[in-house]
Amino acid sequence: MARKKTAPTKAPARSWSHEVTKHSHALRLDKGVFTLKDPYNVDDVALAWGKKVTPAFKHKVIEISAEIGMDPNFLMAAMAYESARTFSASIQNPPSKAVGLIQFMPNTARALGTSTEALKRMTPLAQLDYVRRYFLPNKGRLRDLSDVYMAILWPRAIGRPSSYILFAYGSNQYKQNRGLDADNDGVVTKAEAANRVQ
Repeated sequence: MARKKTAPTKAPARSWSHEVTKHSHALRLDKGVFTLKDPYNVDDVALAWGKKVTPAFKHKVIEISAEIGMDPNFLMAAMAYESARTFSASIQNPPSKAVGLIQFMPNTARALGTSTEALKRMTPLAQLDYVRRYFLPNKGRLRDLSDVYMAILWPRAIGRPSSYILFAYGSNQYKQNRGLDADNDGVVTKAEAANRVQ
């Protein structure tokens, strides 16, 4: 008896983070938190944007992410977005005076015991120490890409739903981030902001 042919099913669309994480054998997901398998080889980990950085940079990102409990692909994506895909420690946003891998603001740099001028003079690898210090207070809380990005853009939105309103028309924050208002409805939601990082 001939078998009935069925139409091939189309695989569901997957994001880069799913595909990269699926093939990153050095990472382990435990209760929604990413950790490192011990021992691991940095060459076994395929990271988002990994070809733009040195092996030493990748290694440090993986270790920082394991310590914080977040997927290193999410940290790499956030740094790629914030640094205009350059991974430069000296890149600066002229209007805000923010610099570096996660666009440290002057007040943030001071709170971390440094300055934006000092951060600009660092190598990207050295600046990762300050990225680590910045993220440490959110250890165990950054379970998805949107929360990793919210830790940089608007920390009070960590753990909030994707519909959470970050900025509304008329506020200074909205003026500075108007480009994130994808549907031009006068508000920037967590989903709209995080969508830019994907």
